[in-house]
Amino acid sequence: MEAINFKVFEAKYDGFLFKIEEDYPEVGVYLYVYEGGNCIKDFLQNDIGTCKQLAFEEYQVPLDKWIRSESHN
Repeated sequence: MEAINFKVFEAKYDGFLFKIEEDYPEVGVYLYVYEGGNCIKDFLQNDIGTCKQLAFEEYQVPLDKWIRSESHN
């Protein structure tokens, strides 16, 4: 069975760490918000672009702050 490499993005902004993690298409994409090492909020969206837009709207995370990170799978 072939391993699936899900995309993971991270951004640090305004004292928070934001992570976007892909899941299977039928599940969606998660946006996690960390403060002090603890996850304080999570959102489930349909795609990566929507997660980035949500982080911008809710936390003013600039779109150019996101960097691709290694998948944890």
